Amino acid sequence: MLHQLELQQREVGGGRFPYGLQLMLRVLSPGLQGGDPMAMLDLDPVIERMRSDIRDDRFIRRLVQEQLLDNPHRVRLTMYPDTEMSARLAARERARLERIRAGMSKEDERRVIELTLELKKRQETPDDPEVLPKVGREDIPSDIPIPEGQPVELAPYLGGAWYGQPTNGLVYTQLVVDLPPLEGEALDRLPILCDCLTEVGTGERDYRETQAWQAAVSGGVSARSSVRADLTDLSRTPGHFVLASKALVRNVRPAGELLRETFQAARFDELERIRELVSQMRTYREAQVTGHGHVLAMTAASAGISPVGWLAQRWSGLEGLRILKYLDERLDDPQELRRFAEQLATLRDQVLDAPRQALLVGEEERRQELEQALREVWRPLAAEAGPRDFGIRARLGPVRQGWATSTQVNFCAKAYPTVPQGHPDAPALMVLGPLLRNGYLHRAIREQGGAYGAGAGYNGDVGAFRFFSYRDPRLIGTLEDFDRSLDWLAEEATERELEEAVLNVISDIDRPDSPAGEAIGTFFANLYGRTPEWRRAFRRRVLAVTLDDLRRVADTYLDPAKAHVAVVASPQTLQAHQDALKLEIISV
Repeated sequence: MLHQLELQQREVGGGRFPYGLQLMLRVLSPGLQGGDPMAMLDLDPVIERMRSDIRDDRFIRRLVQEQLLDNPHRVRLTMYPDTEMSARLAARERARLERIRAGMSKEDERRVIELTLELKKRQETPDDPEVLPKVGREDIPSDIPIPEGQPVELAPYLGGAWYGQPTNGLVYTQLVVDLPPLEGEALDRLPILCDCLTEVGTGERDYRETQAWQAAVSGGVSARSSVRADLTDLSRTPGHFVLASKALVRNVRPAGELLRETFQAARFDELERIRELVSQMRTYREAQVTGHGHVLAMTAASAGISPVGWLAQRWSGLEGLRILKYLDERLDDPQELRRFAEQLATLRDQVLDAPRQALLVGEEERRQELEQALREVWRPLAAEAGPRDFGIRARLGPVRQGWATSTQVNFCAKAYPTVPQGHPDAPALMVLGPLLRNGYLHRAIREQGGAYGAGAGYNGDVGAFRFFSYRDPRLIGTLEDFDRSLDWLAEEATERELEEAVLNVISDIDRPDSPAGEAIGTFFANLYGRTPEWRRAFRRRVLAVTLDDLRRVADTYLDPAKAHVAVVASPQTLQAHQDALKLEIISV
């Protein structure tokens, strides 16, 4: 526990929540409560004192007794699933509205109509942007800092990159393996392998002992797969398996041993554990449907456009959830469970037999020490292997789908085939998303249509431009608003709205990350051809986008007749709109 506390104290965060703001919020509470704010930033003395306290084997038991068992200030909350809850809430709301309507006078009705018209007028009245401070393109720096890596050789056939960054005593290590060609069930099992690999035992340890080992020497171990499209050819899809960890510098050797053993000796003979993990994955994925319905709808809509889009639907989309549910039900059969565990072991062995490289991020003055420790530990990971081509044999084609699930609201998406990220039109497509979102979609779909949110954006790996709505009471009207936004672009979009959209894209490109995050992001950008030179050139092209560029790419690629459509909604809603939309209805 103290080890994990020290990791949390030392790690320099960042990303979408700047590290300085994190520190300010950390000191806010003691400052408001009369404590010492600076003490919250210097936990080293506290950790040292606790190291002394825990030498008393009664320390934890005493805390549990005083703070939990003898503490009368408690609430027990029990929640049960109820399949009829949505219908009961809807009936209650209808009854409430009927009571209100029955008690209204003619004057009340007139006033409601007046307020409705006033609201409509207010929603349709353009905001006055001149009341706000303005930042223009002239305020944008001409260049962005990008970390520079240095080649590193840990063993024959195990090279990689080193990035010296101010990581405050932490070292980040990643093993990056070329994905071998995979098809059928093996391809579908890869994300499950990633989720299971770090949750089962290793070597002679069972999963509980391995998890204790992880907590003792590292900040955790994670596995994932990474697949991106080539900059100029959407059919070329290099992919990698990534095993990652972080640790305090003093633990780099045992953390390296942990990563090596996880990669080489993860145990797939713990059948009950594997069965439990798959069940947990299913439960988690099912619970995410309504919270991420807009992402799932976009993923489904773009599944027929490109190999990366098709793969995203099978790995993280609704089709992937269907595959996972079917697998979970089959694993109740002991023979199927044993066969599945053997599949995972075979798939891991395929990954083991592929070329690999290492990524190291740490403080520059520690480089020699860290490299030497990992050379000794990771030498067995070196493997001579020929290049692998992770090609995806995707089944592409038009999509018009309605995904039926338990929800009271809708999630709508349209996707249009476009171009890869290296195409000259990619910067304009990137700017087009925030322009349509802020200029038209937010007003039409959120403010007037009642949805929680709406937007549009370009994905260069999928090669698609996508519209979406989030928690939307409408369906057909929203799909029509997606098309109307293109009419607005042609007739009403202004230079000011263009500048706001350009600034929006640049803010995403320039958003600071943590020191380690910037290095890791740069490494993987280089891995997929997005070199610093390419990134800077792309940024310059974004700054040069014009309204004529946006109208041209919209006319070129966003033909409503070529749209791929996907909707996540209730079965009743989909059936009610089936005559108009003619969707293939699929049950989640």
